[in-house]
Formats: sequence, C-alpha cells, structure tokens
Amino acid sequence: MVNCCGLLTVQKEPVPLKSVEVELEVRDHVATAVSTLNYQNPEDKPMEAVFVFPLPGDAAVCHFSAKMGQKEMVAEVKEKQEAREEYDDALSSGQQAFLLEESDQSPDVFSVSVGCLPPGESASIRLEYVTELAVQADEGLRFCLPAVLNPRYTPQGSEAPAVQVNSVPASLVPYSLSFSARVSSPRPISKVESSCSLDPLQFLNTDQTQATVKLGAGHKFDRDVEVLIYYKDAHQPTAVVEAGQASAEPGTLMGDPVVMVSLFPEFPQSVMSSVASCREFVFLMDRSGSMGFPMSNKDKNQTRISSARETLLLLLKSLPMGCYFNIYSFGSSYEHIFPKGVEYSQQTMEEALKRVGTMEADLGGTEILEPLQHIYEQPCIPSQPRQLFVFTDGAVRNTKEVIDLVKKNSGSHRCFSFGIGEGASSALINGLAREGGGHAQFITGSDRMQPKVMQSLRFALQPAVVDVSITWDLPKDVSVTVLSPPITALFQGQRSLVYGQLSGQSSEAAEGCVTVKYSLAGHPTQNQLHFSLKPEEDTGLTVHRLGARTLIGSLEMEGRESGGEQRTAVEEKVVALSIQSGVSSCFTAFIAVNKGEGEAIQGPLVRRNVPAPVRSVARSCCRPQGPLMSRRVSAARGTIDASSDESAPMVGCCLTANRRLQSAPAQVDPWGSGGSASSAGAADWTQAEVKPPPCDPLLQLVSLQNASGFWMLDSALAAALGKMSEEVEKSKPEAVSSEVWATVLALIWLQGFQTDAKDEWQILAGKAVLWLQAQNAPNVTECVDAGNALLGCSVQKDALGL
Repeated sequence: MVNCCGLLTVQKEPVPLKSVEVELEVRDHVATAVSTLNYQNPEDKPMEAVFVFPLPGDAAVCHFSAKMGQKEMVAEVKEKQEAREEYDDALSSGQQAFLLEESDQSPDVFSVSVGCLPPGESASIRLEYVTELAVQADEGLRFCLPAVLNPRYTPQGSEAPAVQVNSVPASLVPYSLSFSARVSSPRPISKVESSCSLDPLQFLNTDQTQATVKLGAGHKFDRDVEVLIYYKDAHQPTAVVEAGQASAEPGTLMGDPVVMVSLFPEFPQSVMSSVASCREFVFLMDRSGSMGFPMSNKDKNQTRISSARETLLLLLKSLPMGCYFNIYSFGSSYEHIFPKGVEYSQQTMEEALKRVGTMEADLGGTEILEPLQHIYEQPCIPSQPRQLFVFTDGAVRNTKEVIDLVKKNSGSHRCFSFGIGEGASSALINGLAREGGGHAQFITGSDRMQPKVMQSLRFALQPAVVDVSITWDLPKDVSVTVLSPPITALFQGQRSLVYGQLSGQSSEAAEGCVTVKYSLAGHPTQNQLHFSLKPEEDTGLTVHRLGARTLIGSLEMEGRESGGEQRTAVEEKVVALSIQSGVSSCFTAFIAVNKGEGEAIQGPLVRRNVPAPVRSVARSCCRPQGPLMSRRVSAARGTIDASSDESAPMVGCCLTANRRLQSAPAQVDPWGSGGSASSAGAADWTQAEVKPPPCDPLLQLVSLQNASGFWMLDSALAAALGKMSEEVEKSKPEAVSSEVWATVLALIWLQGFQTDAKDEWQILAGKAVLWLQAQNAPNVTECVDAGNALLGCSVQKDALGL
C-alpha cells in the first residue's frame, strides 16, 4: 500500500480535482470534445491547484472558461508571457485567476492552473478542443481520451523542468470520469466500439446517421478511453464547406468560409501489381524499462517487448527478396544488429532472428534522438528507398526536436510509427509519421500489434508517390488559400485532409472541383472530387479551428527552423493567428481573471499539484510538507517530473497463444539456435537466454518459412501442422518435390485455419505463391487436393493464388 502519494491534505486526503465530465460531438471525420473539470478546496487556506493532462497531439484547444459560485469567467487568448504575468499579478493581489497553456516541450501536454481558490470553495472549468479522427486499419475512426500521462523521459544533459507534478498509480487517482458521445455523418453509422464498457448505441433517426453512446457506469479512469466509430462506405471522398464567423471581418480566416476536403486516393490496380518491392527497411525498437509492462490489463503475460519480438518475426519473414534491412533498439543507449543495412537472405534473416530472440526491456530510458541521428547519417542504398519503422511506448521531453529531425530527413525516407500501450505520446507518434511521409498506428488495450504493423508494411511496399499537386477549379469570383502543408505522402485507401480558406462571392448553386495529381511508379495519375460551395448548416466553427491549428503547426515548425528576425516575425504571425482564431499555440495561453469588486482573498496561498496517473504502482511521489507560497513563475508550466524508465518493474516475457489451437503440436524455436552472430560488424548485444518458442500456432508455422518463401518438409513442419511426420510424407504426391509439397500444405493450413489472422500472414503467403510459380511445379492441383485431405480442409486452388 502506498502511504504518501500525489496531492494530499494535511489530513492525508486527496484534493482538489473531484470529477471530469467529457461530452464528445463527432461530425464525420472530426470531433469536438468538451471537458468539465470540477475542483474543490477542502483546506482552511486559499489554494492554487495545478492539473497537468494529455490531449491528442494535433488537438486545437479553442475555449476555456471557469465558474466559481455564480460568477463565470471566459478566458482570452494572449501571448504566453503576457498571460503568465497577468496570472501571477492576479494571485499576488488576491484575485481569482485561471491559466491554461500548452507545454513548451510537447504539444500534447497542457496544464490548468487554478489560482486563489478560497477555503471550502468549488470551481468548475470548461475546456473545449477540436481534433481530427485518425482512420484505423479496419476503417474505424479513432478517438482517444488519454488517462495516462507517462513521466516524460529527460535525455541526459537536458535541464529539469521548473514545475513538477506528482504522479500516482492510476487506481489511486481521486477523481471520477463521465463520458458521452453524439455521432453524426452523411453516411450510416455501422457501429461504435470501445476499449471500455459502453451503454448500447442509441440511434436518433431511421437512416442511422445520428446516434448517441455513453460510457458504462462505474468506469474507473485507470486507462485510456478509446472509441472506434465505423461508417458504411467510409472511404468515399467528401468536402465540407463551413460558413465564416458572423462577427469576424471578411477576408480574415475566421470571417471567410473554409473548406475541408477528405481525400481517399485510388491507385490503378495495373500499377500496384507491377511495382518492384526493392526497399531498405530500418526497424527501430524501444527497449526501455516500460516495454516490460503487459500489453493490456486483461493479459498480464503478453508483455510489450514479447509482442514486439513476435512482430519482428513476422516482419522479417515477410520482407521481399532483394531488399535491405537493419534492426536498431534503443533506451538510454542504442544498439544495432549490423553496422549498415544488409541484403535480405536466409543467412541475414536467421542472424537477425537470433538477436531479436534475446531482446529484453533492459536499456533504461527513452532517448530516441541519438539513434535517429545515427540512422540518418548512414548513406541511402541506391534504388532502395528507405522505410523507417519506429516502435515506442513512451514519451520524451524533446518531442519537437525529434520531429524536426525527421522532417529534415524526410526527402530520403518514409517513417512509419507505432505507439504501444496507453500513454504513448500522440504528438510524437503522429508527428513522426506526418513529417516522415508515413503512417501512424496506436496499439492499445486488447489490440494485437501484428495486424497493424503488417498493414503499415503493405503501405511501405506500395510505390512512393511523387510530384503531388492539388489544383482547384472554382467560379471566377472565388479563390482559395490552402491552409494545409503540401501533401508528401499518399497511400492506397488512406485519408488525407486538406483545408482551404475561400474568398469571394458565389451563388448557392455554385460548385467547385479539387484535383489531386501525382506520379506513381512513373505513371501520371489523378483523382477528382466535385463539391458544393454552399456552406453546410450548424457545423459550428470546427473546420475553421482545425484549419487554423494546421496552419499554426506549420508556422511553429517554420519558426524552429529559422532564426533571428525571421523567427521573431513567424512567432508574431502565430500569436496573431492564435488570438484571431481563439486556438491554442506554443506561443499563447488562455487567461481568465476575476476582476470584480469583491474583497481580495487573504492569507498565504498553498500550491497543490493534482496527480496524474501512471502505469506502475512502484512509482509514487510525496509532496513536500508545509505550505508552498505562490510566486511568479517565468519558466514553462505544465510539465511533469523527469523520470527514467530504468526503475520500472520488469514483467516476465512469456509468449502466449492468442488463438484457438488446431492441435497440440510440439514446440519449435523461431529464433534459431541462439549464440553470437557471425557478423564481425554486429553490435555487442546482451546475450540473454533465448526466449521460449511461441505457443501461438501461427507463429510456429511462420517461424519455419525460408526467406525466399518456401517451407522445408521436416518434423518441425509436421508438428506445426499438428500431424505426424510419417503421415505427411505418405500423403505427398509422387511427382512433387518435398519443398513444393510442404509449401502447399502451409498455404492450405493458413487459409483453412487462420482466416481471422489473414492480415498478419498475407504478405509472407504471397512470397510463397511467387516461389511456387517460379518452380513451374507439375500437379499443383493434385497437391492441393491431397493437402486438403490430409489437413481436413476444403480450400480451393484459386483461393491460394495458384
């Protein structure tokens, strides 16, 4: 039992955040979230409370107000230092004040400072933000309300934060959560799912385009609330035109209409099927201490690092012949298997698998910048476009520096990022993919890592789209100013959002057209979308605010890349746009001060930090005893105490079965025989004992596949298929080689018994089919019939791709 943690009164009672209420309004691909934070001061002294909390990395905070008694204060957006000084001046004079600001280190961390909360008084704070909903591998739109604010790892040599906020185990967080969502879309809503218990979906109309859903009663805010929304025909391109703000000046961003275009490019099948798959793959795997945590609360045995090992097994088996690859791992230091990218072969694959089998969550903290720098220093291999896969479950304080590095090198590679577990920084994961021209995935709750990673591998094997341009065909009196940065990455079936400010006058019946042109494997291609210029009714200002946040993000990065007068000019432009749109930025803050004529609050002001939840009960902090007087704070607020992952408890790495066993086959070793690698240039990895083989039957079979795609006919394969060696040998048609027979059997077993996991084995099965076709083997039909008879299946030859 933890005796002293987080925010406590003298009587050891938790204070002062009592509850969090969240209302979500989803409109097609975007959402508005309204959070109400209810505070209470149970002490006999006036209090300043600080609550640090995570938001989606690309969220646009657009409203902040506070109610104390019958008095409501609506915050204004001001330049950050000006807002801080006004807040501290108010506290010094005994006035009530509220401050909301974005962390200087990362755009997905915010802090609320509640100043001069009188003894026994309650306060209610209303926070509103808008965000885009990411499209998942299964076409669901994902909204996540983060519960976990992981300690941000501070790289060696970095300065410690000026303001610290205590962390406590999630189960001891003293505030409750209520959550409800309203969903509307032009297309019918198929279903709404969540990692948490939901009340039944309630449709509001007969065509099922509007619905409401609530979080089940009794929810403990000890994990992220993830909501997945599914529409019918979700991949149809759409455009929404939103009317400007009536009180804003025409010609300004908020005064003019803004269009949001959702694009889903369709690549020609002829081009997709003829593309060569030469690539250099670099896998960068987190091995910090927290990777030893379980993947979810439901399965304590499947740890993040063990799931990562299984995922690397699938990736290595799925790589195409002729590509190059390397594997890095990082924590407080970093390691790599080969001194540089090596050609994919049976030998290099086996060598890599031996090293992957020794991976542990044993490298301490989360310093990702240095290994990224090392990767980018390696010269690219001619005619092998680099594809970088980054896996991490953490967050770092130098998020912006990491993202800027990826952008600087975006011309030489594509970056695919994966956030593992609750608490992975959305700003880091989304930023890596956005600036690296790749795709981001989050693996939380009961999600399996493998299908999401394999979808990204399919994206990485798609041809790189170049020469992307967008042209607008509008009535002669209408012009557009594009607010989004240029599109650098397009993937088959994945959404791209483009925002544009429309100026001029048009009739209600007027139409516009947007055309996306690009070159795909040397083939010029284009997609078009026609849309009405008539603004839709009752859309609020969601599109305007998201457009403003997109433009602000581009300007913030431009400012970091420039210096001197140019940097100052960019900052001034961001501040002006932030104030005009009412949208947060790293240079502004929301400030509300009660300047009424009431009597100033007397007495020393006690500083209290509201606890943020973390994963491990081994981590807790005690606040210093005695009152902490309010003082002027000029350094960045809204940070949490620097923590290394080195002290995180290690959880045993046991590879567990996640699927129905077809039989009880003998175990096979997917990692090879262990021991040191033969390559003289390989890094000195810790030679831990090789992990037990997976009991997942799919991974058993996959581990036996040769790099070029075929399987050997041996006792290990028979065991993986749940058969005796003698009966497998006896059933082989006479005119067929052992390798062809074994490969056909493996394909039949995958198709017959692992259909639900097709996303995981589809690419490696494709390799097997290509190998079979290259053999020009006779009697393949006889092989399939014999294989069905042996395995008890009824798989058709066409279904195997033969």
